[in-house]
Amino acid sequence: NPYILATLLFGLGLGTTITFASSHWLLAWMGLEINTLAIIPLMAQHHHPRAVEATTKYFLTQATAAAMLLFASTTNAWLTGQWDIQQMSHPFPLTLITLALALKIGLAPMHTWLPEVLQGLDLTTGLVLSTWQKLAPFALLLQIQNVNPTILVTLGLASTLVGGWGGLNQTQLRKVLAYSSIAHLGWMILILQYSPSLTLLALLTYFVMTFSTFLVFKLNKSASINALAISWTKAPILTSLTPLVLLSLGGLPPLTGFMPKWLILQELAKQDLAPLATLAALSALLSLYFYLRISYAMTLTMSPNNLTGVTPWRFSSPQLTLPLAIATTATISLL
Repeated sequence: NPYILATLLFGLGLGTTITFASSHWLLAWMGLEINTLAIIPLMAQHHHPRAVEATTKYFLTQATAAAMLLFASTTNAWLTGQWDIQQMSHPFPLTLITLALALKIGLAPMHTWLPEVLQGLDLTTGLVLSTWQKLAPFALLLQIQNVNPTILVTLGLASTLVGGWGGLNQTQLRKVLAYSSIAHLGWMILILQYSPSLTLLALLTYFVMTFSTFLVFKLNKSASINALAISWTKAPILTSLTPLVLLSLGGLPPLTGFMPKWLILQELAKQDLAPLATLAALSALLSLYFYLRISYAMTLTMSPNNLTGVTPWRFSSPQLTLPLAIATTATISLL
């Protein structure tokens, strides 16, 4: 029903906006909660056991994270008498809140729900989950001052490594995208305390790249790497562009995805953290491997039978093509 859909999407926007605008922990928590409750019916709209299971998993993790956040902020108010987001000073609630937000966006080692949940959803809801749902927790993470740097660095490095290693073993595209998301979030968290503006830049470029990747897979109607082998017959022009989009996600120059990685490594080196920068750059190689594997499956393998006679050579969905064109162009040539 379009009315219900509009209400849910409005709730989704409202929750994030409330969190953005809040300076009080209780309001921030309320925004996150509205956000979670609005996306749950969207996730369960396909009455398939997998979708319901994914929704349940998502609900439980988000509720746990929200409860942790509420607990940490009340503890902070109890210890320091402050409800203000900027005024967090006590290390215990600070650590707890950082971990709660990490669980909300799916940073390693609290990442295990993300691939499972994303696998149960269709690509559109998956796209909302991978992009929009990350905004509110990130707004809070950016506002918290004086977090222990070791925690953030550990979370960031663990995420880049887990995002690389986990994706190597997957054949399902949505799980690969989930691990890719974990790796990208790790890069953002690594640089969070040294240069928040770089975190925002990385988040924005990640949004653009993820948007185009999800739209490409949606247009191809492909859910696994095997299904990509016949995508040449479905949309030849798009298929020849897709490896560039994927390599941009992997962070190869001269594509857009190289920009945040380049600047982050430069900033880490400026902070005398060369070993950290080296480790992060090496962990990016892991992610690069599975992006290359997907590109290989799409463009360098012949489809097993001749499907050219039966497939339509035009895009079936006109409402996809404009955002797809904008997103792919931005993904490939913004650098």
